[in-house]
Amino acid sequence: MLLIGSDLQAQRGRNRGRQVFKAYPAFGTTGAQMEGDELRGFKKWGITAGVGAMLSLDRDNMWHASIEADFSQRGAQNKTHDPYRLLDFTMNYVDIPLTIHFTDPYGGITVGAGLVYARLVQQPHGMLYYTPNYFIPDTSDMSFLKNDFSAALDVRFPIWKGLTLNFRLQHSLLPVKNNWGFTSYPSTASSQPKHWTNNCYNYFISFRVLYVFGEDGHRTKHIPSKSHSKKHKKRR
Repeated sequence: MLLIGSDLQAQRGRNRGRQVFKAYPAFGTTGAQMEGDELRGFKKWGITAGVGAMLSLDRDNMWHASIEADFSQRGAQNKTHDPYRLLDFTMNYVDIPLTIHFTDPYGGITVGAGLVYARLVQQPHGMLYYTPNYFIPDTSDMSFLKNDFSAALDVRFPIWKGLTLNFRLQHSLLPVKNNWGFTSYPSTASSQPKHWTNNCYNYFISFRVLYVFGEDGHRTKHIPSKSHSKKHKKRR
């Protein structure tokens, strides 16, 4: 629906001299981690795919607003023995990002920032094993909150015509799980176990390929308005 509606609006915009809307499909991969699970590193890989539409905000096509509907996978993974023996779970989300972009009129590189609303459509599924007598997470309740609100940074590099390479960094603003409990066991039998809780946040980066319909691949050049040109000629 986004692609069809945007294409119709784009045709109307071209009839008035410029393309107002541009639509694009997107496909790529994600590298994620779960802040709060006592691990580090973007070790959980998944897929992402969706469609989007960009609205031109100025006559020079340097400022845009975009909205998307994406499927993306997040979660956590660890295959070492410290502190988990094996951790590998996946969460499936539907993302609705709203982003404001600026395009370099000479280099064609686009940078943007925005907010993302995500809906968890499948609770964590996978494997979680821990090493007894050392480190134990509380697995009695592994449910996560269904709504995720995130901030996003977005960079796009034109490759050829409408083909674009996209990098997006996304971090939850609010916890996706509250008070996940952990217990660590010391090496000496005389010491007492340590208990604590963490709030968890999704943190991931996506690498995508976009194809922007109606993009000719030419760099945008600033063209002075007609009124400015007439004034300049009169002064001469």
